[in-house]
Amino acid sequence: MCNFKAFCFLSLGLFASVKGAVPPPCDSEIYCTGSILHQVQEAKLFGDDKHFVDMKLRSAPDDVLSAFRNLSSKFPNTSIPPVKLQEFLNTSFDQPGTEFESWTPPDWHEKPNFLSGIADDKLREWAEKIHGLWKSLGRKIHSDVKDHPELYSQIYTPHPVVVPGGRFRELYYWDSYWVINGLLLSEMTDTAHGMIQNFLYLVNRYGFVPNGGRIYYERRSQPPFLTLMVESYYQATKDKEFLRAALPVLEVEYQFWMQNRSVDLALNGKEHVLNRYYVEVGLPRPESYTDDLELAEGLTDGKKEQLWMDLNAGAESGWDFTSRWYTADGGDNSGTLRDTRTSQILPADLNALLCRNEKTLASFHRLLGDSDSAAVYDQAAARRLEAIESVLWDAERGAWFDYNLMTRSKNFEFYPSNLGPIWAQCYSQPEMGEKAVQYLKGSGALQFPNGVPTSLRESGQQWDYPNAWPPLQHMLIDGFSKLPSEDAKKLAFDLAQRWIKTNWLAYIKYEAMFEKYDVNGDGKPGGGGEYEVQLGFGWTNGVALQLLNQYGATLTSGGRLSVLASCCPWSS
Repeated sequence: MCNFKAFCFLSLGLFASVKGAVPPPCDSEIYCTGSILHQVQEAKLFGDDKHFVDMKLRSAPDDVLSAFRNLSSKFPNTSIPPVKLQEFLNTSFDQPGTEFESWTPPDWHEKPNFLSGIADDKLREWAEKIHGLWKSLGRKIHSDVKDHPELYSQIYTPHPVVVPGGRFRELYYWDSYWVINGLLLSEMTDTAHGMIQNFLYLVNRYGFVPNGGRIYYERRSQPPFLTLMVESYYQATKDKEFLRAALPVLEVEYQFWMQNRSVDLALNGKEHVLNRYYVEVGLPRPESYTDDLELAEGLTDGKKEQLWMDLNAGAESGWDFTSRWYTADGGDNSGTLRDTRTSQILPADLNALLCRNEKTLASFHRLLGDSDSAAVYDQAAARRLEAIESVLWDAERGAWFDYNLMTRSKNFEFYPSNLGPIWAQCYSQPEMGEKAVQYLKGSGALQFPNGVPTSLRESGQQWDYPNAWPPLQHMLIDGFSKLPSEDAKKLAFDLAQRWIKTNWLAYIKYEAMFEKYDVNGDGKPGGGGEYEVQLGFGWTNGVALQLLNQYGATLTSGGRLSVLASCCPWSS
């Protein structure tokens, strides 16, 4: 790692491609590359490709590889029949889940204080049930993972975690921001502290936070929320020594994003530096192996590699997948998943997040008495603000739009991410906030009863219409609630009321919290994408608790029609 103060943002530029072969997702010949992975996934022995790559080896990798070679030599073209493959797996692997010990967070207790601020009896009772879900989502990694890491795809971390739920049985990066905020409301500071320590541990090991707690994720990240997790924890505890210990590690992560995920862009005679998602892994994702293989059928080797890199970058974005990342032959995003070009897009929300991180890092340095370092980050935030407003802001439309490096133009389609700078408070003129309110009202995205859709394009991908996702709802609500106008604050409350009602109605029907919801209907989970909708669900619980805490005095579980009539005049 270069010395931060010497670096001073002078050498930022387009991440140079490594000469020669693009590296695999990880170095394992079983979990990330090789014939076992290929044959098992191609045989479709499980309903989800993630199942196999989460299984534990029963003996050393070399022994398993040797047994596989011996078995495959008995068949023409070394292609093993599915029945024999299944027998091999039964002999050589354990089912997923053996990497965890049962664990109930010891700092969980009944009746955290925030519950008393929820006026509606039904919502208060529901909030208690959500608070209780933390117990079922707790996981502690078995000590054997630390002692014998070669037998697992699980990455060892020293502290227990609260996981998203469902197929996402391990730690995930950006999900955990909303989980941690929920845990802090639930007065589970020790659990939240341990989760943040895990992420700091991962930065110390990898130089960044991997997408999730598996080795097949170790060459891609997710939206960098660690600095804001530390901010949430500090606001709740005022633990200055923890902040002092964490800050150098947060700077290492920031350097990773600036050195490896940044682009120099010349526009209108000025040079700007902005960030993107970019993963140099030109192979199928192990956890979605057959999806990626089948999607690339018929392409040249070079185009396959590029598509797989962009699918990996799409996974790094957290929006996997969406028409937002498409660039079709005509230059628009009307294509299909095969037109995914994530690495060629400068996302408004990623750059807003990094702007907020820069301002937060500056504030941390000021808190700790280092005004020189604070000034460096203040300058970085000011440069980014100028870049965001020069490249992404559109004054006529009143929002910020992703910039496509291939077409050298903005993508004017609606996404909640177009309002990311409001949430990040990364804009220079107060009137931009009011223009953003009018943009959302005129976008067509407020006509749905259950929340703001992820786009207005129905592509079949899960980060598109008709799905609404908890973090995006929360970022909109949080952003608008901080604007000075009553109109903006009312819009924030209206969106909170819709979202809470949707979550609550679905809970009444299914006795579950879901990772995403449909903006239509009367409280139902979302769909589409690569896998079935998942229950749990970490960030959904965290967002619901935050909104119930923020608006508990006024949110209602009352009838759908009365709520919409009172809250949302533009929805009719």
